[in-house]
Amino acid sequence: MLARDLLRDETGRTARLLATRGVDPDQVERWRLSDAERRASLVEIEDLKRQRNEASREIGRIKREGGDADAQIAAVSELKVRVEEIQGRLSGLEEELGEAHMGFPNLPHESVPEGADEAANRVERVIGEPRSFDFEPKAHWDLGPELGILDFERGAKLAGARFTVYFGAGARLERALISFMIDLHTGEHGYQEVLTPFLVKREILVGTGNLPKFEDDLFKLYVADPEDERALYLIPTAEVPVTNLHREEILAEADLPVRYVAYTPCFRAEAGSYGKDVRGLIRQHQFNKVELVQLTTPETSYDALEELTGHAERVLQLLELPYQVVTLSTGDIGFSAAKTYDLEVWLPGQQRYREISSCSNCTDFQARRASLRYRPEGGGKARLAHSLNGSGLAVGRTLIAILENYQQADGSVIVPEALRPYAGGLERIVAAG
Repeated sequence: MLARDLLRDETGRTARLLATRGVDPDQVERWRLSDAERRASLVEIEDLKRQRNEASREIGRIKREGGDADAQIAAVSELKVRVEEIQGRLSGLEEELGEAHMGFPNLPHESVPEGADEAANRVERVIGEPRSFDFEPKAHWDLGPELGILDFERGAKLAGARFTVYFGAGARLERALISFMIDLHTGEHGYQEVLTPFLVKREILVGTGNLPKFEDDLFKLYVADPEDERALYLIPTAEVPVTNLHREEILAEADLPVRYVAYTPCFRAEAGSYGKDVRGLIRQHQFNKVELVQLTTPETSYDALEELTGHAERVLQLLELPYQVVTLSTGDIGFSAAKTYDLEVWLPGQQRYREISSCSNCTDFQARRASLRYRPEGGGKARLAHSLNGSGLAVGRTLIAILENYQQADGSVIVPEALRPYAGGLERIVAAG
């Protein structure tokens, strides 16, 4: 979440930047006025308590001297009633302020293009040439079933729409991609592999900014009943548990940057995507992803973003898949991000680039929510770290890209050379029988 000082002391600038993200500037001004009222109420309460204490001492003095303290006692009672009234209003104000504060997204970095949606995104570079086919390339939702490696109907039979069953070489290729990516990021890029729970507590999702705003996009599980406090959430991405690994800790600056890579399945209700990408693997309720997470100092986080993005790009380069790097606009970046690069891979079956990774610098936005701090080398007060994350890559979408880019005229699919050692030497996927 944003620093309260920004909302209090730089209200105009903050409101202007948030407006580029679709936030009504009046919301910021209302927050500032309510916060001013809250602080004034706190001062008034302290003054009333001081008056009450002074009056109580006066009552004691009068009684010791045998005098009549009825007037002072009545005054103390009035002060008490007034304190209770203000405290009641203060409680409501703090709840309102907290809800509004949690609803403000991160401020965009100055280099982020301003715009209402993805139409304002900026292409930074295009890597690789889309392959020319001497036949009409198919989309993966046709290729997969024809090869017998993807079964959308059986996935729906088991769990409903937007679930898929992988068979044979499809399952093997998915597993090979996970191992390939993990080995690349640990061996070449210096990340530490971590395996986390796939279920997390509510406060963990609050820490990364998924809650309370995106409750409808999550799957919530109950131990016994909906009122059970032990309710847990299926993670929408490994970013959630991995970013929170050091919550409420103070790291040493010498230990930064922290770099983690994690494979997890991801679960998303896709509540707001009705009618979008209903075919194939693009928008599933369950999918696999390899995630990169870094914790850095504020001074190094934007260099770290370039580095992390390069690490995700390396997967595409080794698999020889054409892609482009796009800077998302203010209207398209995620809630917690200050700047995001999307990697978009070319899909010949759809004749378009599609997102395969989002790499974001969340600055201190998540760190403030999750209390991610470090102690400077020279000592002194602990500082908030900066958190970054990126898909390295989304595994199912990488499988899509391989199927569509490496398809052959006879319907088979060549396995990229870099992946073959992880696929038991498999060189080509052909239809069974």
